[in-house]
Amino acid sequence: MSPEIRYGKSRVSLYRFYASPLTGVKAIPESSFTGRANTLFAYDVDVEVYGDSFLASYTEGDNSQVVATDSMKNFVHQMAIAYTGATLEGFLEFLGTQFLVTYPQMGWVRVRGRELPYRASVVPTDDGFGPSNVLFSHGRDEAGTASLDVKRDGSGTHVTHHECGIAGLQLIKVTGSAFARFVRDGFTTLEERVDRPLYIFLDVGWTYLDTSALLDPTQVTYVPAEQVRDLCAATFHEFVSMSIQHLVWEMGQRILARFPQLATVSFEAQNRLWDVVVRADDGSKVVSYCDPRPPYGSISLVVHRDA
Repeated sequence: MSPEIRYGKSRVSLYRFYASPLTGVKAIPESSFTGRANTLFAYDVDVEVYGDSFLASYTEGDNSQVVATDSMKNFVHQMAIAYTGATLEGFLEFLGTQFLVTYPQMGWVRVRGRELPYRASVVPTDDGFGPSNVLFSHGRDEAGTASLDVKRDGSGTHVTHHECGIAGLQLIKVTGSAFARFVRDGFTTLEERVDRPLYIFLDVGWTYLDTSALLDPTQVTYVPAEQVRDLCAATFHEFVSMSIQHLVWEMGQRILARFPQLATVSFEAQNRLWDVVVRADDGSKVVSYCDPRPPYGSISLVVHRDA
């Protein structure tokens, strides 16, 4: 028998105050985002450890090489304090490296993070209204994500695989979308629509051509999740799509064109358009909807940059 061993700690929630601010981000026309103060640096972190050194704990009950997952949790928080960078991806690379440096019995580690979104509340200021630097409200929609595999090599450690992303986007467009000329047969009951509202749930992922662009301490080549979010929203706003497939393809083309440092972009989308309950009798666009019943249509796409 040939075992593959992994274990770890899931959903280590950390809330660090006053991380280094994210600066140096290159502006793009589709987004007002150029950085963040990182007054509250909040993430859920997962740690998975791989290595044959832990086999005896499975086969013999020998825990002499096992790092307790509770210790892993404490280690994550200690590294959150020690981290001097400004991005989730940078923190995960730092965390994975420190695990391998501290515990030589670990073969390699996979570290994942998901933003716990807290947005600055809008409060009165001397100039009218603006974001507070001390008060934040908990968001429940989109969140930045990242996953990095960190392994040893002859010169130390390096990232062997990564994926960044933004999850939980929810976008409703009231007009300017269509779905028509699809296959019609004895199973078809759906009407063709040349103009329809469209409500989508959307997760977007991306990878870099070179991890040096991802981990550049100046952040000049870093792609913030906020800019990808805004670019997707601008595309949805401007583009008249014939389907969700058509829409995410256009989003992918624009993301790769805007960020030449990226190698791939991927999409997981669902059609969550509300169900019609009542239409106005006068033929206007006045409609009342309710939440849709499952199942939901799902669409996936990965776009690779040509070599």
